[in-house]
Amino acid sequence: MARWLPRSTDLTRFCQKLNRVKTLEDDMMETSFNRCLSTIDLTLLGIGGMVGSGLYVLTGTVAKEIAGPAVIISFIIAGFASLLAALCYAEFGARVPKTGSAYMFTYVSVGEIWAFLIGWNVLLEYMIGGAAVARAWSGYLDSIFNHKIKNFTETHVGVWQVPFLARYPDFLAAAILLVATAFISFGAKVSSWLNHVFSAISMGVVLFILIMGFVLAQPKNWSTQEGGFAPYGLSGIMAGTATCFYAFVGFDVIAASSEEARNPQRAVPRAIAFSLGLATSAYILVSVVLTLMVPWHTLDPDSALADAFYRRGYAWAGFLVAAGSICAMNTVLLSNLFSLPRIVYAMAEDGLFFQVFSRVHPRTQVPVIGIVVFGLLMALLALVFDLEALVQFLSIGTLLAYTFVAASIIVLRFQQQKGDVPVPVASGRPNPKPHEGPSGSELKEYESFSDKLQLVDRDKSKEQREPGQLKAAFEPYLEFLSDFYPGEVVMVAVVTLMVSAICLCSILVFGNTHLHLPTWSYSLLLVLFSLGFLLSLLLIWAHEQQHSTQTFQIPLVPLSPALSIILNIYLMLKLSYMTWLRFAIWLLLGLLVYFGYGIWHSKENLREPQPQRVSARYVVFPGGSLEERVQAVQPSSQPATGLPDTDIDDCKR
Repeated sequence: MARWLPRSTDLTRFCQKLNRVKTLEDDMMETSFNRCLSTIDLTLLGIGGMVGSGLYVLTGTVAKEIAGPAVIISFIIAGFASLLAALCYAEFGARVPKTGSAYMFTYVSVGEIWAFLIGWNVLLEYMIGGAAVARAWSGYLDSIFNHKIKNFTETHVGVWQVPFLARYPDFLAAAILLVATAFISFGAKVSSWLNHVFSAISMGVVLFILIMGFVLAQPKNWSTQEGGFAPYGLSGIMAGTATCFYAFVGFDVIAASSEEARNPQRAVPRAIAFSLGLATSAYILVSVVLTLMVPWHTLDPDSALADAFYRRGYAWAGFLVAAGSICAMNTVLLSNLFSLPRIVYAMAEDGLFFQVFSRVHPRTQVPVIGIVVFGLLMALLALVFDLEALVQFLSIGTLLAYTFVAASIIVLRFQQQKGDVPVPVASGRPNPKPHEGPSGSELKEYESFSDKLQLVDRDKSKEQREPGQLKAAFEPYLEFLSDFYPGEVVMVAVVTLMVSAICLCSILVFGNTHLHLPTWSYSLLLVLFSLGFLLSLLLIWAHEQQHSTQTFQIPLVPLSPALSIILNIYLMLKLSYMTWLRFAIWLLLGLLVYFGYGIWHSKENLREPQPQRVSARYVVFPGGSLEERVQAVQPSSQPATGLPDTDIDDCKR
């Protein structure tokens, strides 16, 4: 029986495979894509991805069914949480200007299986986002024609009475996705030009809505006679916040497009900041206008803004809003279809997904196969699924991606950069001089052997510490942590922080409602898990981190990513259990794909560590006579040649 059990070495090797990180190229600006997008292009892509169906449909849905007029608060909280996540995306997009977004960011910092699962969820996020927007596009166009398209389909095709499926097949939504797929296939410049046109129309319509809406505003619609400002209480506000995350998915398209940006180090952070700020302002102001124009409980979830103008007697304004909203939703369709094939391309290029999706068309320089295949899948989803079920499913994938990107920022910030070596701050010694060895490998030349030695009893406070090492100020109190490798303690602390955040949020969400905990145990658990979260945060902060002035860095690390993590986890737990069930099924399918294909075809399998050619290594043992304690240690691949005479002379001197 025991011989069938895996050996510990096999389990260790297997775990190392699951957690291996991606090796980045030396020149990260090299790409098979066309670097043609400016800061304005990326900003308009982000605005187009966010100001669409969320503005014209989700505001009405959340206001009527989840939060009431307090949808304004929901958008403020969702915007703040998205800002924390967006700053993490901005740092990664500037440091790693490669397509792949959250998948790529997780792969270079946390590990392969986690990156695959994030990429797998991002695929679902974009597919559902495109399908949901297409159905909203169809509903708005149908409202212009007094729902004649819907009535015709129900009469001649039939009605479905199946949970989570649409009431009738939406052929119009599927058709618009197929048309958008065709345009995206022509290349990044064509997609960007179309996005510019539709974004300009969309922003003009939003400006009209705000001006006209405030003219027609009636403050009595927030009064207690109409149900009050927050009829569903704090729980409704937070549940609405989780759903409102769908509105801010669009900034991810900027990070996904970083491999096609001309200057990603500058363009990506700026575009994310500009687009998120404008989109958040638009959502808050439109929510104010919508709930002041008509009572929140009378809103039409399918076409709230256009219907509000119709009911106030401005049919022409309702028609204009409906037409403008269709243009806005076109930008969201374009951004989803623009990003999704690039995520698939990144996974296929790394060998974790089917290689056919890594092919780039030589003329248009876009992954045409991925665009066509996933455009067809989006069209199928839009044809048969219900919008609300799709939006709920979308939120959990978005929040999970935000959580892992925030955790990846902490891990990456406290890791050593490639090629880092510890250097004394004020040594007074000559700098090492690199030169080429006989085999072409780079060796380091020292003027004397004494320049090579580092004294054992030197003052550690004068030494420049590597990222991930304990800060000198904390060493007297946490000396037992000095024996770990740089970044090792931080990794354990990040895991502890996430576990504490999950437990803390679970108590907050389920402690009184589902678990029915007594007051004393509820308070005790809150205190314990809060302490675990704070102690993990302090332990991370006690270590050195990377400091770079070359690219954008999110401020207040690890506090900012930690706040993003705990807020995202809280919002995930507010989603319904059916959303979690469908999400778990999707994760299981992803694991089947990974263990059936990805783990065996990963390009990291082909990367074997190259042995370094070392002429000699010197080990210094503390003792009385330095001359007697210095030994030459030869690499195993080379015969022992003894200590060089010149170096012995240096020792004696």
